[in-house]
Order: sequence, then structure tokens, then C-alpha cells
Amino acid sequence: MDQLLHHLRHLGFTEMESKIMVELARQGSASGYEVAKRLGVSRSNVYATLQRLEQRGFLRCGAGEPAKYSVLKPEEMTRMISGQMRDSLDYVQSSMPQHEPEKPAFYNIEGDKKVFETLKRQLAEAKHEIVIDVWREEIESLHEDLQQAEERGVRLLWSCEEGEGMLEQPLPWPGMPVYADGEGRKFSLVVDRCWCMLGMRGKGSVTQAVVTEHPVMTGLLLNHFAQELVLFELEQDMGEALEARYGRRYERLSARYWSKPTEGNGST
Repeated sequence: MDQLLHHLRHLGFTEMESKIMVELARQGSASGYEVAKRLGVSRSNVYATLQRLEQRGFLRCGAGEPAKYSVLKPEEMTRMISGQMRDSLDYVQSSMPQHEPEKPAFYNIEGDKKVFETLKRQLAEAKHEIVIDVWREEIESLHEDLQQAEERGVRLLWSCEEGEGMLEQPLPWPGMPVYADGEGRKFSLVVDRCWCMLGMRGKGSVTQAVVTEHPVMTGLLLNHFAQELVLFELEQDMGEALEARYGRRYERLSARYWSKPTEGNGST
């Protein structure tokens, strides 16, 4: 009962309106006096509420003395509420004043629930393309959303990390601060080449993400994704030759750019 009253209030009915409709649904039909007696409230309040609900179309008033009221069938009532809400939402969408678009901003989101709610909402709005670079744990959580996008005709490009890649990651220089505990999994997504999310998630760390529509960030993530796929293709075709020339995980190649510069050495 409490749950039903809660949802009726959530749909815009007052406490009294909700209780009266539930009571009438339970009893079939009743006069204002009978409803007031069953609910243990004043008749004046009940009569005013009954008239208001009748005027709004949720109650029917039968002929006779005393007049008896009955509530619409659940499917009729929900259909009426749905139609009214749809009309209101359409009106607000078409009539709400709009200001000039602001410059793209960067937003921080923290917490697993908020990050995934934001992500799923954006995936549901994707129209053309989704580029996603995540780990297996994340791809499993988003599998249904991505499948629905594909069924709508959205192009899906994805890369799924399962372990260490061939290319070595840069290590912090001695004395420099370390901002990650090493347990997080990085992930990034670009939707329709205009919205992107870059974040980290994993055991021992709070899920955090940056969301923006800034073209510089979307461009960087798209370029990074393309480079990863090119490296993957090269590794598949020339894995042994690459390892023979540059070493396991390209240590000799990456050292040119990620090792600490020595005194007298300029930047490349």
C-alpha cells in the first residue's frame, strides 16, 4: 500500500487524492460520506477532493442520491496519465527558451553508478558511431547498450584490453609524484565524434571520469584509438621482426621518448 501511494504521489497526485483513488479501487464505488468514514478524515476535504478528481477525469460520478464515485480502471488511468505527461514534455521541449550554446566544458564525474548512468544515457542517444577502448570488465557491463546501438544502425568500433600491450608505458621519473595506484583500468569512449569520456575504474580506486564535447579531447582520443589499432595490425603481421629490431615490448624504441633526459640532451 505504501509503495502504491508513493508512486501515485510521484505522478503528481496529493496524499489525499492517492488514498481516495486506492480506496475506491478497492471498494468499487462509494459515496463521499463512505470514503470519509473509511479513511477517517473530514467529509469536507473528501468532497472537495472527489470533485477535483472528477473534473480531471480520473473519477466517474454515478446518478442518484447520494452520488457514488468510482475510479477508472488501472489501464485507463495510466493511459490518461501517460498521454498528459507526453503532451507536457513535448510542450516543454518545444517552448523552453534556449540560449546561445556555451563553449565546450569539462565535467568530472565520480562514482561507479554516476559514471555508468552517464555513459549508458549517451550510448542510448548515439546516432552514427561509437568508438570504445575499454577492458573486458567494462565491455561486459555495456554489452546490452552497445548491442542496442548496433541494432539501431550505429557503427561500433571497439578495442578490448585484456592485459599488457606490446608498447611499454612511461614510468614516472625519480622524485616525480605518482597519481595512480596502478590498480585502475583506463577506459575511453567517443560518441558521434563530438562527445567523449575518459576515465579510470578498478579495485582499490574510486571510479572517476572526465566528460566533454571539446573537439581537442575527442580528436586526441580518436587519434589514440587509431594508433592502437595500427600498432595491433603491425604486431599481427610483423611481431617477430618488430621484437627482433626493437626488443620485447619495444623497449629500445620507447626509451627514445619516455626515458629521463640526461643533462645536455635536447628534446626530440
